[in-house]
Amino acid sequence: MHDIHVSPHRLRLAARTLAAGGIVAHATEGVWGLAADAYDPDAVWRVLAAKRRDAARGLIVVAADASQLAPLVDPRADAAWRRAVESWPGPTTWLLPARRDAPWWLTGGRATIALRETAHGLTRALCAEFDGPIVSTSANVTGRPPVASAWRARARFGDRIDLVLGGEPDTPGRPSTIRNAVTDETVRG
Repeated sequence: MHDIHVSPHRLRLAARTLAAGGIVAHATEGVWGLAADAYDPDAVWRVLAAKRRDAARGLIVVAADASQLAPLVDPRADAAWRRAVESWPGPTTWLLPARRDAPWWLTGGRATIALRETAHGLTRALCAEFDGPIVSTSANVTGRPPVASAWRARARFGDRIDLVLGGEPDTPGRPSTIRNAVTDETVRG
């Protein structure tokens, strides 16, 4: 895990940007990501538009602590939830049964939701400073590779992002593993 090479002021600014409905480009475990307040449909829609991503695909939601993710999970999914929590923090995203009232813009209308308690120092600090879960999806236009640096994020997305936070991926070029928490199958390795 990389140290956080961002000033506390910049981190607070990023959290305020998210709270105001903005999009923040930031490093994650494996790639650069675009972040937005997971509970703000307008901000999430801006991320989807910037990526040209179909909302039906759903999005990954990350947090600094599993307790920030628990309200999104079907309370009857005890075994699946335990499986996910026991592996966190880490680079594994788990598909979990979604709570019936989980926001459709996160699930893509599916019965599952993709969640991760991040181990990436900067992303974890961003979620903690923001005090809630964020959408964090690869910083790319759908079908193209993710950007590999802060300046490429700004060049690719321009004014569609409100702040470039910075940082470096822990394992550059390797997106998080996605696993199904009910079946324990790997969906993306």
